[in-house]
Amino acid sequence: MKQPLSNVLVKVFAFGFYQVHAPVLLFVFFILVGCVPGNMLISYHESLMVAMCSSPVMLAIVIGGWLLYVFKSWHYVSVQLLAPEKQFLFYSSNALSRKHQLKSWGYTQAIILSPVIIYAVMAVCVGVVHHYYLLPAAMVLFLVAMVWWSALIYTRILNRLVDGSSQSFLLKLSNKWRKPYISLYIYHVFDKLKVQYFVTKALSWLIITGVFYLFADVKNDLRLAGIAILAVITAHVVLIFEAHRFEETRLSFSRNLPYSRFRLFLNFAGVYFFMLIPESVWLFSRFSPLMAVELLLAGLSTAMLFHCLLYWFGLNMDKYIQWILALFIVLFWVIMFHLLWVLIPLNLGVAYLFFYRNYYNYQGIVVKDK
Repeated sequence: MKQPLSNVLVKVFAFGFYQVHAPVLLFVFFILVGCVPGNMLISYHESLMVAMCSSPVMLAIVIGGWLLYVFKSWHYVSVQLLAPEKQFLFYSSNALSRKHQLKSWGYTQAIILSPVIIYAVMAVCVGVVHHYYLLPAAMVLFLVAMVWWSALIYTRILNRLVDGSSQSFLLKLSNKWRKPYISLYIYHVFDKLKVQYFVTKALSWLIITGVFYLFADVKNDLRLAGIAILAVITAHVVLIFEAHRFEETRLSFSRNLPYSRFRLFLNFAGVYFFMLIPESVWLFSRFSPLMAVELLLAGLSTAMLFHCLLYWFGLNMDKYIQWILALFIVLFWVIMFHLLWVLIPLNLGVAYLFFYRNYYNYQGIVVKDK
């Protein structure tokens, strides 16, 4: 594709993404290649690709890692788009048709995802050679969906008016409603993050549908439901990260409000409970009330753990993604050992510890509860 817009976007965003994340990508490359003896490298990756194409669990773990990569690319591009030196794109690219913009952004996102796409294409070829078709097709559909959704998100950001005087329909409708502290981020999501929210919910639906379709013979196994909930919460990491960004950039004054840390912790739990209402409806319609409550609490506790980690190291997306990936693997194996019930108090305890010790630890100042 030799369209001028595509060339500009690739040079500005795709090349910039690789320059910023070169250390992380080199580390992943070393893990995949450098830790394997040269004479075993081909057989190792062939075995790994066969496992991806034959085992839904293995594919789910791999897709979880790919999702983190996709989320990181979304974060990088969206932040760069709002940088002052990138404002020329708002006045130049918008002169082109929406279809033209979508194609250019899709091409750019494909370049950003090229390491994943290349490895996936090789895995699909290996899977077809070994007569596996369903999971390779799922890989292809996943990557196509990610490229297309990414193009939609970037085009939406680029075509959104920067004029802060205009209000969305939601804000106009709720202009005279009382807005308690707990509701502020929810309003922000449906006002500014609608695309991210609905993409996340679409991913949740795909995860739930795919997991229970592929494991139809063990659909009543609590471990399967727990892994599905873990994957669903992991799909929400963009919204969780944006919640902390919103708090730090728009609600920094809230540290002066007379709220105890415990009340604030419960407020954030309430926010994520509201965000997980669609998943809650599915849980209570599919499982017994007791099992549904356990799964919902496990999901909420995991979301709170992911949220409270950010009070420790701040808005550092690279570090956050690394921790989420590590926690996903640990929590996955905890669930596999029938210890889902342990995760609820453990996640909440660790989350509250991070929250309590770091919430007021702002610029080296520690403030006691009011």
